Amino acid sequence: MTKSVRVRFAPSPTGPLHIGGVRTALFNYLFAKKHNGTFVLRIEDTDQNRYVEGAEDYIVESLNWCGIPFDEGVGKNEKFGPYRQSERKHLYKQYADELIEKGHAYYAFDTAETLDFHRKDHEAKGKTFIYNWHNRLKLSNSLSLSEDEVNAKLEAGDDYVIRFKSPQDETLHLKDSIRGDIKIDTNVLDDKVLFKSDGMPTYHLANIVDDHLMEISHVIRGEEWLPSLALHYQLYGAFGWEAPEFAHLPLILKPTGKGKLSKRDGDKLGFPVFPLEWTDPKSGDVSRGYKEDGYFAEAMINFLSFLGWNPGTEQEIFSLDELINAFDLERVNKAGARFDPDKIKWFNHHYMQIQDNSNLAIAFKNSRNELSEIDSQYIEMVIALIKERATFVSDFWDLSHFFFIAPDAYDEKASKKALKEGTADILTKVKELVNSIEDFTVENLQNTVKSWITSNEIGFGKVMMPLRLALVGALQGPDVFDIIYMIGKTETSKRIDNLISKSSA
Repeated sequence: MTKSVRVRFAPSPTGPLHIGGVRTALFNYLFAKKHNGTFVLRIEDTDQNRYVEGAEDYIVESLNWCGIPFDEGVGKNEKFGPYRQSERKHLYKQYADELIEKGHAYYAFDTAETLDFHRKDHEAKGKTFIYNWHNRLKLSNSLSLSEDEVNAKLEAGDDYVIRFKSPQDETLHLKDSIRGDIKIDTNVLDDKVLFKSDGMPTYHLANIVDDHLMEISHVIRGEEWLPSLALHYQLYGAFGWEAPEFAHLPLILKPTGKGKLSKRDGDKLGFPVFPLEWTDPKSGDVSRGYKEDGYFAEAMINFLSFLGWNPGTEQEIFSLDELINAFDLERVNKAGARFDPDKIKWFNHHYMQIQDNSNLAIAFKNSRNELSEIDSQYIEMVIALIKERATFVSDFWDLSHFFFIAPDAYDEKASKKALKEGTADILTKVKELVNSIEDFTVENLQNTVKSWITSNEIGFGKVMMPLRLALVGALQGPDVFDIIYMIGKTETSKRIDNLISKSSA
């Protein structure tokens, strides 16, 4: 790759960053790092009517939490700033004017009422109204009006937009790094608005101008922008600029595989679609986030990397550095990628196992009032025993509560299965054995109790099931001898006595 790689993620601050946006940012980041390039964050806030307070900060916080921070953007290495389009609006008019001078764009004075009339008239005739070569000379614009008429309207302050003049009877040959060669008949293209009556550019003009001025080499964006590719190619040609390489990522589909993933799908099926929790500044409604739901950023990034990309191997677990080394746009699929809520849980379970237990202990301790006075090292030891069955920190209490508090009730089905005639005598003997061990280790506990069971030819189930029931309150949990060692002789004796007392009552 000869030219310096510069990619950009350019979200609009109209609300929280959707998981699809995170995937787009991730692929840009991976591509940039793979080629020792620059990952730029640009805030495309030209639509001030849809601007939402706090959304820009949310975007930055999300990228930082995900571990894919931008190299260049608002307040950071501002080589090509400003990076908010609203602060660049003084730039765009001159480029719109340049297109008019070159004959690639024109003023259009049509009122909203006029355009609405034409749309409805076409609909009544079973047609679709397209503002382009076949009707623009019949409408109110600088192509159909005289120069004097145009100047009079401009001087009078009449509202106008600036439209791109799409060519007639041409075939465009476009190239996309993911989708290959694309042919477009220009006769089906409309004359898109480039500059609005409110003095702000549309996405199309601002996007092209900014990408050019910021020296963006590759535009990696969502599939929803594919219909705009023809216009964007034409704009680069009209300005006489070299176009960047384009790559349009596949859609992220609903878990059913049909249709684009939406917030409604997450609400309905019980999973977040945003990286961080979001509180709507107007309604106060709170939307769940992956971070607050207990997901690790590494799990989410690993999961998202496989939504539309495949390394070509059987490997599924990738560190961020491994993703950077393996990533290639040629291995990004054209077809939509189905969002699987269970798969991201699978990734989270994996990353749970490699987390530092001391960090998990802090998170666990902070999540439960019952643990506030418990020694952190003890909590770490507990986590080491139970985390292989956990997907989230929120799972820890159900998996470990018996390490901290004695059971106050016993599972009914488990009791029927474990408690038999003679159980009280067996548990009393086990209690004596536990208390007799001087060098109190898991290994000595195991050897002492198991040797007694074997020498007395007692079925292991007759001993181990009621013993577990006494310690846990149910037939679940890690190794019985690990539990006994952790809670100690005195607590073990109390729990055995309690079960004997309640079962004989």
